[in-house]
Amino acid sequence: MQFPKIWLLRHGQTEWNAERRIQGQLESPLTPQGVEQARRQATLMAPVMAQKPACYASPLGRAQQTADIALGGAPFVTDPRLAEAYAGAFQGMTLAEVAAEYPQIHRANPRNLDLFCEAPGGEGYGSFHARILDFMQSLAGPSVVVAHGLLGQVMRGIVCGLPRDRMAALPNGQGCVYVLENGAETVLE
Repeated sequence: MQFPKIWLLRHGQTEWNAERRIQGQLESPLTPQGVEQARRQATLMAPVMAQKPACYASPLGRAQQTADIALGGAPFVTDPRLAEAYAGAFQGMTLAEVAAEYPQIHRANPRNLDLFCEAPGGEGYGSFHARILDFMQSLAGPSVVVAHGLLGQVMRGIVCGLPRDRMAALPNGQGCVYVLENGAETVLE
């Protein structure tokens, strides 16, 4: 599949990221480090923003706070398809709490993408993948996307033609920009 060029930014570190607590679609503000990561993205994105690309962000606060900083005040459209995976019963729990309360699910899913998508009452991988692909297919030209770690793994994997297990193994950098183009990704740091 071919898509327009995408500059993908994961939100900066949040309080819950620092606590290793699962956010899913719950809210947690950026830490001072997260704000600094968004500022680093703003520096990386300045030449891109001069081209006035279409800009999109998740409706969740941490992504919008990052977009406000990283896009240098440029307007962006929020799209519900860019929300992080809904992690059902795991939302608000630390990874250690999930391991203690759901040991079989935790053991069987050592990577966060798989773990969150197996959460009781959660969205599941099929639905998550479908909404991300639907968003990507709606893009009309080069676009900036400010969203989340797991969403980014799937989006990057779709562009690069990766199977789910390789998507789940992708790094989830904060403070960098993933450039997705022509079936490959490069990372601006």
